[in-house]
Amino acid sequence: MKKIFSILLLSSFMFTFTSCQNYLDVNKNEDAPDKIAPELYLAGILDVWQGIYDDNRFANSMSHVQGASNNWASHSYSASSDTGGEMWRVNYWLQGVNLENMINQSLEKEAYTLAGIGYIIKAYSWDWCTKYHGEMPMKQAYQSGILSFDYDYQEEIYTQVREWAKTGIELLEREDNTEYGNTLKELDLIFAGDKSKWIKFGHGVIVINLSSLTQKNDFQSAYYQELVDHARLSLSSADDDVTLMTVGGKDEAQFSDYNNKWGPYRGSGTDGYYPTEFTVQIMTGTLPLYDKLTGDKVDASYPSGEEDENYPFELSPIQYVTDTSKVVGHFDPRRTAKIGSRDARFYKDMTNKDSIKSWIYYGSSRGGGAGSITTPANLWGSRAGQSSTSSVDGDGRWLYRNDAPYILMTAAEIQFCLAEAEFVVGNKSAALAAFKKGVALDCDFTAKYLVPGKPKVTGEDADGNPIYAQYGELPGGDVIAVATFKELANEYIEGPYVNGMTEADLTISHIMLQKLVALFPWGGIETWTDMRKYHYDINHTGDYPKLNNGWTLTTVDQKWDDDPTKVYKGFYLAPAQVEGCRSSYNTKNEGSPAFRVRPRYNSEYMWNRAGLDAIKPISGLADNYHCSIPWFAYPGDYPESL
Repeated sequence: MKKIFSILLLSSFMFTFTSCQNYLDVNKNEDAPDKIAPELYLAGILDVWQGIYDDNRFANSMSHVQGASNNWASHSYSASSDTGGEMWRVNYWLQGVNLENMINQSLEKEAYTLAGIGYIIKAYSWDWCTKYHGEMPMKQAYQSGILSFDYDYQEEIYTQVREWAKTGIELLEREDNTEYGNTLKELDLIFAGDKSKWIKFGHGVIVINLSSLTQKNDFQSAYYQELVDHARLSLSSADDDVTLMTVGGKDEAQFSDYNNKWGPYRGSGTDGYYPTEFTVQIMTGTLPLYDKLTGDKVDASYPSGEEDENYPFELSPIQYVTDTSKVVGHFDPRRTAKIGSRDARFYKDMTNKDSIKSWIYYGSSRGGGAGSITTPANLWGSRAGQSSTSSVDGDGRWLYRNDAPYILMTAAEIQFCLAEAEFVVGNKSAALAAFKKGVALDCDFTAKYLVPGKPKVTGEDADGNPIYAQYGELPGGDVIAVATFKELANEYIEGPYVNGMTEADLTISHIMLQKLVALFPWGGIETWTDMRKYHYDINHTGDYPKLNNGWTLTTVDQKWDDDPTKVYKGFYLAPAQVEGCRSSYNTKNEGSPAFRVRPRYNSEYMWNRAGLDAIKPISGLADNYHCSIPWFAYPGDYPESL
């Protein structure tokens, strides 16, 4: 494993060097060649996808599935800062010309497998970036001799993303007589050179690209069949999931980057980023009931002396993912991995199903602090309001481990994309089948990364019962046994929320809220994309919301949960004037929520202002450019003016 990552660091140096060759075109000799074997680019080009987790933090903040104390949680941005622009840097610089060189040199050598992998990498990165940023320089991106670049519109980029993916698939399906030896196996940090899985990934890129277009007026005629066709050829099991390997090792690792960003050692992905009350309510079946006259949550009515401080609010009569019933099949065990509970801090009930069902979970405010009930547990273990430390959390747990892989795409995600597409065009039977398969696949995915911890007994009490230490034995781990999780998952899948679901009962909310759970927290860009294409469930007339038709300068008109057209039940933007949301956006927003992230400051606002200023309908230099609705969220054509 360390050998692979030593090669990775070498290749990272090489592609950084070659990207500067126009400026350092000196001393050409055989001992220091300025053109390296194309396969040596691969590990470094893949490793920089770590940057996805950096920017996912901000996408999750804007979709309010994670609370955080940052400008994005309030749908603003950090001026004169590169924060939020890591994938822009990855796309144009860290991959950039290096990826172009790998593709072109591979084609010259007829190394079609490597070239095909390169095209699929390119398609995925550009799809990610355009969903996040909107318009981007594409045609001139790597044109030499110019210092400023024209922006291309998202519709063109979307089309090109699918063409790159199809080219990659076609190249991978060609006969390739190149002798790679062990190079691909060692430098391909995702599939170890497995062509069949890269082909499935390529089909998956096309699926997630088209899935963001389900609300376009021409979705059924222009995009639906293509989505369905590629979904059938894409990821089909947890073994196909697209993950970027990580070594781990904490201090013993040769480089800190060998540890996952979300592990306790680095902690850069989740320190201070807690699941919000909205996320916890979805995952635990505790969506509250609101009084539509006051906007306040309805207080729970208990007989005198029987109040429950854990459930102070009346619950909505309809829950979409699970509920609080202890009846077999109602409990969704994915919460035990994806979010934390202080009730699990002793690690002693990891196989006790009744105890596991009784654990209570709390969510944070949008700002990352205490929610309406109390402060949530952190994501690594069970401490309330604490950042991670290796001395307490050890190696972490689930995806929040030092050696956890980075998740890029899952088979469950593909099924939820398919379920939504089928539902939108009226094929409820096919939608239901994909929905059920998606939930089952996400349970498989969740179980795959469980690494159970162990309880720590420190002595006995007066009655001879063991005394357990909080947080268990180092190096930590998950709070549920794998076999117990799978048993509870099988019961849940057979229960009313999955296999018990009927065509008559299935709604778009069931599909999209289950997709939200499946994507938490690694798939922030896709969750935010879904919310934006449904316009955040803002109440408006016409094709899309705008000032005084969806929002004013100080408030947002949000659909109530009992509105059948509302997709994200329980979701309310900050200025929605319901309890916990009575605030206003920065005046630069002109009342609008954010619909995109501004491009990276140092590359664009310092050097490419003319290109930004030419963007329509809102100039990239405008104070409210981050509120410009992207093409995928317009039902019709993209306007040139507002």
